[in-house]
Amino acid sequence: MITHEHTPDPHHDTYSKTLFGFWLYLLSDFMLFAALFATYAVLGKSTFGGPAAKDLFHLSYAMTETIILLTASFTSGLASAYAHRKEMTKTTIYFLLTFILGCLFLGLQIDDFRALVVGGHGWNQSAFLSTFYTLVGTHTLHIVIGLIWVPLVLILLYRDGFNTTSLRRVACLKMFWQFLNLIWIFIFTVYCHQ
Repeated sequence: MITHEHTPDPHHDTYSKTLFGFWLYLLSDFMLFAALFATYAVLGKSTFGGPAAKDLFHLSYAMTETIILLTASFTSGLASAYAHRKEMTKTTIYFLLTFILGCLFLGLQIDDFRALVVGGHGWNQSAFLSTFYTLVGTHTLHIVIGLIWVPLVLILLYRDGFNTTSLRRVACLKMFWQFLNLIWIFIFTVYCHQ
């Protein structure tokens, strides 16, 4: 009897249903962010006599954050590609790079929030700042979730090996990091147009 190695087939029921379900989750999350962006568009100029976005945000700082997140998104894609090739070392390296870059992005984001609050620009100072903190804070929360998810996927990958279930997890994690990158590009665009 000849045994064949099983790899994820995009037309396989469980694999495709999981990815489809995760796409639906991402679409619902996108709707959440769309509502937050719409709120920001309406209230973004409501500074209550305080500073506007152009007075508070530094484009070079936001550009640094953007490059870091773009790179994290890229490394998660490489990790997924190597996982599908069943190369554990390269998968681990690229997911660890994704984790490190995500932590760096998170640190910069927290430092940005801290600088705003220390400067007297807390979330309760104006409708503009309230919507800004809500929008960027929601994205930051998603980054934290992604950072928790990376080591969990690696632990399960080492425990279970490269089977269909673990490759589905890797594919969903990669999609999540790509989604975070897409949302951040929208946020960065808002920074640029202030």
